[in-house]
Amino acid sequence: MDLVKEIVDRILAGEVRTAARLMRDLDDGMPFAREVLKKLYPHSGRAYVIGITGAPGVGKSTLTDRLIQCLRQEGHSVGVVAVDPTSPFSGGAILGDRIRMQRHALDEGVFIRSLATRGHFGGLTASARAVITVLDAMGKDYILVETVGVGQDEVEVAATADTTMVVTVPGLGDDIQAIKAGILEVADLLVVNKADREGASRTYQDLLQMVELQTFRKDKAWKPRVFLTQAKDNDGVKELVAGVREHQEFLARDQGKARGAARYLRVRQELLELLKEGVFRHLVQLLIEDGRLYQIVQEILEKRTDPYSASEKLVTETLGPV
Repeated sequence: MDLVKEIVDRILAGEVRTAARLMRDLDDGMPFAREVLKKLYPHSGRAYVIGITGAPGVGKSTLTDRLIQCLRQEGHSVGVVAVDPTSPFSGGAILGDRIRMQRHALDEGVFIRSLATRGHFGGLTASARAVITVLDAMGKDYILVETVGVGQDEVEVAATADTTMVVTVPGLGDDIQAIKAGILEVADLLVVNKADREGASRTYQDLLQMVELQTFRKDKAWKPRVFLTQAKDNDGVKELVAGVREHQEFLARDQGKARGAARYLRVRQELLELLKEGVFRHLVQLLIEDGRLYQIVQEILEKRTDPYSASEKLVTETLGPV
């Protein structure tokens, strides 16, 4: 049997070891793994993807753990993609999410995959979308994507998730920062976690007011819901899951017109990201092979040109004028 087909069949059957091996190879950029992914892609698109984002320390991992518990109690299978920061010194990732969610490790209905950012900003790594596709093809009902928490660039998660959940806590000024960073604009659900802290009610009211002041949303469009939770004690989590259901039902109206429009934007974004990655990799390889990279860097150092003019010239020479 063709090896690619054999691996695809195993993953479609939900075989965990094969899926884990493929995810590792995808993260390492193995060409063979990409061939398998191409065959898996037609089997994706059925899972419901929930993005969980917010600043470091707001309790995203604890909240994710509680969401897994709640969804499993309802009988749903769950996949988790937890993106951890890469150490700038060792290049390794903290990968603490597996420790926090360890009680789900023996549950066959849960698959947790931690990924390192490897210097990628925007909340998601280049391989995160590929891992989501694998989990989707495995037949997971829900996929939770917990992002690293790097501020305004984290709006990228909204291009991947069906429902985007932005988590904040009282006392950090994150409600105001959310407006500045534009994070509020991509939120479908806003969560004030650690609700036992002083100022939780104030933060909750502030976010409600900010939602009301949003003028860019159409009259009939979804208006973000705001929730108070205390994830470590499991308070407010069921209400939050109910909010996910409400948004899921909203997207399903009119034969899923809203979800279809969101899916178009998601596929478009994925295609553009892959194009950018491919063109960049190919161009850099060409420059290294013919020695132009070293030559151009030297010219910039000697002030015979500048990086802006040099990059524009290279793109034009390689791809032609726009």
